[in-house]
Amino acid sequence: MCGITKRVERMERTKVEEKGSVAGQHARPGPAVNRAMTTFSPADEEKQRGVRRMKLTATGLLLFVAVVYVLAKWAQNSGAGPWAGYVAAASEAGMVGALADWFAVTALFRHPLGIPIPHTAIIPTKKDQLGVSLGEFVGENFLSEDVVRQRLRAVGIGSRLGAWLAVPEHADRVTAELSTALRGALTVLRDSDVQAVVGEAITRRANAQEIGPGIGKMLEKVVADGGHKRVVDLIVNRAHDWLVLHREEVMDAVEGGAPGWTPKFVDRKVGERVYRELLRFATEMRDMPAHPARGALDRFLTDFAGDLQSDTDTRARVERLKGEVLGRGEVQDLIASAWTAVRSMIVAAAEDERSELRLRVRASLLSLGSRMAAERKVQDKVDRWVEDAAVYVVTTYRKEITSLITDTVASWDAEHTTRKIEANIGRDLQFIRINGTVVGSLAGLLIYTVSHALGA
Repeated sequence: MCGITKRVERMERTKVEEKGSVAGQHARPGPAVNRAMTTFSPADEEKQRGVRRMKLTATGLLLFVAVVYVLAKWAQNSGAGPWAGYVAAASEAGMVGALADWFAVTALFRHPLGIPIPHTAIIPTKKDQLGVSLGEFVGENFLSEDVVRQRLRAVGIGSRLGAWLAVPEHADRVTAELSTALRGALTVLRDSDVQAVVGEAITRRANAQEIGPGIGKMLEKVVADGGHKRVVDLIVNRAHDWLVLHREEVMDAVEGGAPGWTPKFVDRKVGERVYRELLRFATEMRDMPAHPARGALDRFLTDFAGDLQSDTDTRARVERLKGEVLGRGEVQDLIASAWTAVRSMIVAAAEDERSELRLRVRASLLSLGSRMAAERKVQDKVDRWVEDAAVYVVTTYRKEITSLITDTVASWDAEHTTRKIEANIGRDLQFIRINGTVVGSLAGLLIYTVSHALGA
């Protein structure tokens, strides 16, 4: 009988282990989790020793009431008096209670006496089902929208975070951490990848949006406000100064364009006349804000701004010019190189504790913390944002979170899991055996007393 029992127990254990192995292959939890459930730490060993001591205590109490029962029955049969019956009844009921609770506690972890009684060895045989039930329990009672909102609302994250950020030392710490994270992110990113993305994004955005009307509106506003006059003044001044310094070049250019049959002195006279007129025109435009040429230029710019906004041909030519400019390699290189300059600037600002970037971030954090700590409206806004974010996470990923529990439990080795659980809660379970002995004895004594009282 004993051999058959052992073989059945080995078969049951093999089935459980194979089931756990399949589940473990599906879940593939981290090695740290498996190691935690298959090894005993010194603390676990100490707890297991405590369990053994409590088992001896509970078993000793069972043996004690058994000895009392034998002695009481012997005394009762020897005519010792009515008290022997009461003691025998109490000790008998104590043995029944102790044995029943021993069976219940043992059935949690293994088959009592090695006999594969149905619904025993619950933890090793029902480990996977317990994991599923635990995952469902957590999902229904801890990851529900109402529970998450209630718990977060009770915490008051907005006011607490605001009070924490309002402390200068904490704002400095957050600023430093953000700077470190920013530097790390910029270091990890490859310049070639970012440059390609930036260049493609700018080009796509520029190609997708017509720029003629926008330029026309901007030019129209500039002309209406007189903002172009400084540019005209600069160009006229430079033209006047250039003419003063390059008299001979202008005259040579005029003479070089004259017909070959004209005399040289005539070409010279014409060149001098052209130069004087050009210099006079440039001087008058420089010194006369109301010069007719300036007014003509204003009208030209105004008409051009209108054509950019409404004339189809002008807008089409601008789009073609835009495409040609963006398609040039020099422009693409300029767009790509802008990332390198921006990254260097950001990294330098993040490393410098007194940079404008870090000072502004610190000031913003202090201001935000003060507002969050003092203004109820801001606190409620932050609390709602945190609640919504948490609810989105738990409702969207509830299945993944609960499957982490079920898959992890399924990957545990049944034997080691049973030992570990028993080591942690077995000592308390032994008190059930002790309490069962005491309560059974009292119940037996009460029943015996009532029965004799009614019989009398």
